[in-house]
Amino acid sequence: MAMDPKKKTLMQTVSVVLVMGALAWASVPFYDWFCRVTGFGGVTDVAETGSDVILDKTIKVRFDASIERDMAWEFKPLQREMEIRIGETGLAFYEAYNPTNRPIAGTASYNVAPYDAGGFFTKIDCFCFEEQVLQPGERVTMPVSFYVDPEIVDDRDAKYIKVITLGYTFYETDLPEELASLTTVGE
Repeated sequence: MAMDPKKKTLMQTVSVVLVMGALAWASVPFYDWFCRVTGFGGVTDVAETGSDVILDKTIKVRFDASIERDMAWEFKPLQREMEIRIGETGLAFYEAYNPTNRPIAGTASYNVAPYDAGGFFTKIDCFCFEEQVLQPGERVTMPVSFYVDPEIVDDRDAKYIKVITLGYTFYETDLPEELASLTTVGE
């Protein structure tokens, strides 16, 4: 028994929409997983502790900071660069300032350049792991501890890297519910 052509077209259209929706839903976590596994896009590795191996070879790490176009904060690294031994734990600081008269929440995204270094740049602790909320006029210093994995010296492409740039961009996010309700009540 043949299906009515209109019903068949409707079923095919609904199937395409469902498949496309499922692919769109799965694309973000899949891309995130892919970047973490491969270091593609300058995504870093994460560790609980520093490296057990520290080499005599050094590498220069530069620090960069930016904000989303409409983000009202001021954001900058407190040092532009440092030279560390490969495997040694480094500690850098960034400063954020909220010059407005309202609390602002933000989340930082990060990347590492060149991309080949992403899989070897390992963060131990970072402000980017948590949402940051700055009150009006508040200035904070935020640390990031990291190391460059000694395996970088054995990688076919990455072993030639002399300088790694760690960059952060802050994006404004919605205030946490408890703060948003306090702000609304106080207005």
